[in-house]
Amino acid sequence: MREYWHARGLTWVRNQKRLDMMLAPLGEAAIARLHPNPGEVVLDVGCGTGTTAIELARLVGSTGRVTGIDFSSPMITEAQQRVVAAGLSNVDFVTADASNHPFKPHYYDAVFSRMGVMFFTEPVVGFTNLRRAMRAGGRLSFVCWRAADHNSWTTEPLQALAEVLGTVDPVMPGVPGTFALADADHIISILTTAGLMNIDITSHKLPLNLGQGTTDEFVSYYLDMLGGAYIPQNVEIRVLGRIKAALAAMVERKRTAEGITMGGAVWLVSARA
Repeated sequence: MREYWHARGLTWVRNQKRLDMMLAPLGEAAIARLHPNPGEVVLDVGCGTGTTAIELARLVGSTGRVTGIDFSSPMITEAQQRVVAAGLSNVDFVTADASNHPFKPHYYDAVFSRMGVMFFTEPVVGFTNLRRAMRAGGRLSFVCWRAADHNSWTTEPLQALAEVLGTVDPVMPGVPGTFALADADHIISILTTAGLMNIDITSHKLPLNLGQGTTDEFVSYYLDMLGGAYIPQNVEIRVLGRIKAALAAMVERKRTAEGITMGGAVWLVSARA
């Protein structure tokens, strides 16, 4: 597992700027619901390369504190470097699994996550661990993907691969991974069992912009992001050429004046300890 997250982390670090552009409005929406206050202590779960931890640190100010936690050491290293570059001293990072990390009990005023809580092997155990780390009445706010068929940012590239490979692995809701929390009733069940209260789930749809770039740049991006999971390592050169052509055609279909734009749909979830 650690080797997997190390490899995935390196991929996400390489593509950090494009991923942050796509995910920025989702993180902003979840942070707005959290409403961090100056002086608060906040935990950022699945903090990745530190973008949301940096924003949270600015909002809680010098009297507050933010801890970012992620299982991927390459992403934590990148996050630490970015915090230093930002000149912030109120952020620290932990390389660990948030679902079982021994947090200080009843310590955090708020817990936040941008696409970081869908990977718990045992979601109830994970959210129970987070709830125990929160002060009484502490706030939880996270954003997670709705079902894949509402998210063309993932279905369109996979359909392009399927044109060549015939099939791609199905994206299954309810299992650890990108769409583990795609079902709202499933989320409510998990959070309730974990002891969280005042649960609110709001659907949010929006276009996701991956920015500008040449077709070749985007094809390379998709090959990097999808390669380990969907494209065989020993794929023949002629087949790889067909994959590149299919991805290029998909990219051009999604090109707008603002850049490559895909559809996205998420759940904005909030609760209290």
